[in-house]
Amino acid sequence: MAQNTATSQRALDKLTEALDSGTLAGVRRMLNDLPPGDVAHLLESSPPKFRHVLWQLVDVEQEGEIINELGEELRAHFFSEMDPAEVALIMEGLEDDDVADMLQELPDRVTYEVLNAMDHQDRARLERVMLYPDDSAGGLMNTDSITIRAPLTLDVVLRYLRRHHEIPPMTDNLIVVSRTDKYIGLLPLNTLLVSDPSRSVREMMVTDIKPIPVDMPDNEVARLFERNDWVSAPVVDDEGRLLGRITIDDVVDVIRENADHSVMSMVGLGEDADTFAPVMRAAPRRAIWLGINLITAFIASGVINLFQGTIEKVVALAVLMPIVASMGGIAGTQTLTVLVRGIAMGQVGSNNQGWLLSRELAVGALNGVLWAAVVALAASLWFDDWTLGLIIAAAMVINLVTAALAGAALPLLMTRANIDPALAGGVVLTTVTDVVGFVSFLGLATLFYA
Repeated sequence: MAQNTATSQRALDKLTEALDSGTLAGVRRMLNDLPPGDVAHLLESSPPKFRHVLWQLVDVEQEGEIINELGEELRAHFFSEMDPAEVALIMEGLEDDDVADMLQELPDRVTYEVLNAMDHQDRARLERVMLYPDDSAGGLMNTDSITIRAPLTLDVVLRYLRRHHEIPPMTDNLIVVSRTDKYIGLLPLNTLLVSDPSRSVREMMVTDIKPIPVDMPDNEVARLFERNDWVSAPVVDDEGRLLGRITIDDVVDVIRENADHSVMSMVGLGEDADTFAPVMRAAPRRAIWLGINLITAFIASGVINLFQGTIEKVVALAVLMPIVASMGGIAGTQTLTVLVRGIAMGQVGSNNQGWLLSRELAVGALNGVLWAAVVALAASLWFDDWTLGLIIAAAMVINLVTAALAGAALPLLMTRANIDPALAGGVVLTTVTDVVGFVSFLGLATLFYA
């Protein structure tokens, strides 16, 4: 990964030098010698002015593959500068699921115009794929499956394959269907190549691999591929009829998007946020999240204000308050991250939620006692006040246990309410730990020092 990044950076540096020197012909040649994925990376790694020059130098034949590799935000930006006929032309030759995903990102009016600009066959195929949400198996599938019948001999199948100029990428199995297109099984290509040609498909096919329902969520599809080491898998409707297949390249995209989502959602940004977006596009998004956090900060400040008199009497409280809130925030974030990851991977269910809650409470209590003792000793020696040490120790135990409970319970409750815990969990958790930490610490101090 690091090597690929370094190679891309060197390519970008060379292209930058070539552009600065004004040798556009050399830039064009260098650019179009790169794989589409590398060109997309260069575009995403370039400031706006630079990337527009690069895009103008890309060969038309390469545009479709390159734009398919771009993030959603940057892709939408390029599409906004094209007319529907250009968009339709760019999408020619791409896989149906990729085209469907891109069309669903466009405004309805533009999508309609792009579909009208396509030929009848392409449009019908795409409309079939677009019936399904893009985060489902139906949204991931391609309609390029090669199907065969069970009574055929392997010799007939081989002759049938030779009639094709090429087979779809990542075809590791032929899909066996009935006369009514119902899924029966799979015939692995390696079995086909090494078996007696006189044997029938029925004798050699594999029937223990279950197809993927068309409405299965994409994260569950990804887990199936991970557990079974699949390269491709058939997709069927409610009646078992074959609709298409999902390939590993689409599953890798799902895994990458989920990983990006988990990271970026914590700060209120989309997983496809453009790193080099202009100031006026980047600032409003961040402003919204900053505003939300400002509200939570005012809540915490309001709690502190309730104990203003106590703080004026014991100034040391103001010095130690951040310790209590910070330790609770860190402990809660650890628990929240573990639970969000477990939910995303399908490891957390009704049968083990109770055990996880108990475990996190025990961990929170143990760490609370341990670090409370350390902080109590430090605070007592620092301010020469053992009462203050006991107060902060008790407050830390309370806050760390509360943080563990909140960090474990919030993702579960939010998931039940169909709220993304990665998006909202951190803000809610921070508010809870801050408020509980301040109330417990300052409240106990008020009881002892009032």
